[in-house]
Amino acid sequence: MGETRAIDFNRAAKYFLLVDFIKGFGLGLRYFFAPKSTLNYPHEKGPLSPRFRGEHALRRYPNGEERCIACKLCEAICPAQAITIDAEPREDGSRRTTRYDIDMTKCIYCGFCQEACPVDAIVEGPNFEFSTETREELYYDKAKLLDNGARWEAEIARNLEIDAPYR
Repeated sequence: MGETRAIDFNRAAKYFLLVDFIKGFGLGLRYFFAPKSTLNYPHEKGPLSPRFRGEHALRRYPNGEERCIACKLCEAICPAQAITIDAEPREDGSRRTTRYDIDMTKCIYCGFCQEACPVDAIVEGPNFEFSTETREELYYDKAKLLDNGARWEAEIARNLEIDAPYR
């Protein structure tokens, strides 16, 4: 009986002395003066993983020749059937694409196309800011994909180099 009175007295003392309120206020003050973890997004960007899968790009070799050998593995493995490739042989006997289209409205950004490519021609780059006003702008042709590759080549090459031990 005396023990329950002591417990009741302690609970009443905490209640009247506002102990829980003071603890909560202290916690709020600690976070008020702590450094903020939010980013001012358009002006500050957070870190991206080297494995981030963003906007697609077609890469070229350092001599300027496009990497795609028209093996059509990316077209075959694409679960959304978003990739369309037409190819024809060149005069030297090698095959190159005449048409390489990706319907980005169908794409599910799974990365299978990048993993299937034997020459790292098609990659998903670091760009995640490619919103458009019309659906037609999300139908990427070969010229648009090669332009993306040229724009992001340095970062794509760095990301592939970092990720190489795990591939």
